[in-house]
Amino acid sequence: MDVSILGFGGSEIGYQRVSGRTVERLLGGALDSGLNVIDTAECYEDSETLIGRALGARRPQVRLFTKCGHAGGWGRADWRPASLLSSIERSLRRLATDHVDLIQLHSCTLAQLRKGDVIAALERARERGWARYIGYSGDGAAARYAIECGRFDTLQTSVSLADQEALELTLPLARERGLGVIAKRPLANVAWRYTRKPAEPYYQDYWSRLRVLDYDFLRGPAAVATALRFTLAAPGVHTAIVGTTKADRWPANAALLAAGVLPAAEFDRIRARWRQVAEASWQGQV
Repeated sequence: MDVSILGFGGSEIGYQRVSGRTVERLLGGALDSGLNVIDTAECYEDSETLIGRALGARRPQVRLFTKCGHAGGWGRADWRPASLLSSIERSLRRLATDHVDLIQLHSCTLAQLRKGDVIAALERARERGWARYIGYSGDGAAARYAIECGRFDTLQTSVSLADQEALELTLPLARERGLGVIAKRPLANVAWRYTRKPAEPYYQDYWSRLRVLDYDFLRGPAAVATALRFTLAAPGVHTAIVGTTKADRWPANAALLAAGVLPAAEFDRIRARWRQVAEASWQGQV
């Protein structure tokens, strides 16, 4: 697949209950600005439905990705093969399409992956024409195994200023094996904007790490651009997905990439600081 280096992540529009009209404006403007990657999941509330309605006749312009494994919501994982296939069928109805370009297992454990039946379920979905490709979305040892097993086409994993484990653990091998790589959480939830530890648990680990990393550029106007260009400079990354609920945000983020990915010297300085202060507990965050 040819993919835009900046994609759209659909979690926020679902969890924050954005209106259908706003999603139509948001995706319409993004598509007009060059977007062709949309990533969502069956557990992001009504994200799939909102996206399906917003795309309409523009569906052929998009590489449409979704995930399975939590059909009853993020806190209720269900890895039974029959449930996964049923969930994928439901996703197709919600997305108003006869197939997705990529279906991904949504952060199941290493033990679950090794059993093999969850992967076989995705392979059956691909055989039935419900998905062109299959992938794994996750981090750490499970992500490493997903590459090593040789059964996936893509890996979606966390890559950011505050989450650099993948740059050594998985990205080199993914590149060697020819997997497509989708960087999730590429802006580390912009956690540096908080002067105090945020109440939202999803942001807290990154906030704490960034306090220790203390990158000076995070105090300037180029913080978001530098963070995004760092992720996209990581060898092996093909696209980075950024979520938003604001109609003008995706084109604005795309404009930040006019200068290209981060120069090697600047990328290396950021990596050197990570190696200097990162703790062993700083693993990839789902």
